[in-house]
Amino acid sequence: MFIELQIVSSFNALAQDDEPFRVAFWNFENFFDPFVDSTRVYNEFTENGSQHWTKSRFYKKRNNLYKAILAISENKPLAILGISEVENDYVLHSLFNQTPLKSHNYRIIHYEGDDKRGIDVAMVYCIDKLQLIYTEPIKVRNHKNPNYKTRDILYAKFYDRREDTLHVFVNHWPSRYGGERETVKLRALAANTLKHKVDSLFNLPHSTPKIIIMGDFNDTPEDPSINEVLGAKKLNHLKCLVNLFYDNKNLGFFGTLKHEYSWQIFDQIIVSNHLISNNKGLKYKDKSAQIFHADFLFEKDESFGGVKLFRTYVGPKYSGGYADHLPVYIDLIFK
Repeated sequence: MFIELQIVSSFNALAQDDEPFRVAFWNFENFFDPFVDSTRVYNEFTENGSQHWTKSRFYKKRNNLYKAILAISENKPLAILGISEVENDYVLHSLFNQTPLKSHNYRIIHYEGDDKRGIDVAMVYCIDKLQLIYTEPIKVRNHKNPNYKTRDILYAKFYDRREDTLHVFVNHWPSRYGGERETVKLRALAANTLKHKVDSLFNLPHSTPKIIIMGDFNDTPEDPSINEVLGAKKLNHLKCLVNLFYDNKNLGFFGTLKHEYSWQIFDQIIVSNHLISNNKGLKYKDKSAQIFHADFLFEKDESFGGVKLFRTYVGPKYSGGYADHLPVYIDLIFK
């Protein structure tokens, strides 16, 4: 389901507001409610489950998340926040409607997906900045294996405050669990599913669509699923899709997650060329792509040196931190 409420007077009142649109994505790392779900096999994030996920741990996680989101947005409403690893509407409602985030007029888009653990993607947007036109979950299917299930790709179509159309996709592609080489075809499958939908937008008559693709892709920008199958390349005005996170030199930090000694960029935002090259309406703000890396998101890495992410769990051990990925964001401006 999705939760959407239009407040036209509020939307129109801010029509001349020229503050940048900040668009962000964050993998929340297993944001489950603490209740047993009798309809699911997986109930490890409950008080009696293997993760011993209590109400107090849930509320601590929720409060960590809202404080970090306020920091990402600089205490202003984000235009859009893409999210992965949320269990259901309950956790989203608790975070965005029962914390100080409620003052930012956010609305939630979420559908229950097919992931066996019950974690989904979601999208939150500010009704003062955007008007929702259409939304749907896009299923990733494997025709060679009809029983294969993974997380949906979430699609939403918006009008901005000047009636410019914006297409947004939120992704959480199959993980590398079981081996990178063994799972590469699954991420290629997700990439091909997304590409089919994106191509349909490009192929509309007289179409130069403004598209934002964000997510935890479980691959780096150089990997075939993104670079070849999806066709998202380095910043180049000749390309249809531009990966703004291809080169970490200008992103503010080394990567979005750490494996032993190595930082990698799995979390990325990709845009259509028209969001960069156009001279009218909504446009990408040059060099605004960033990895959000506030100090409170880290702790000292005793094993591999430097810092590591201050996670909620490290394996079965509860740490009480934020997440195992860093958020990413870009800014859009009006021309």
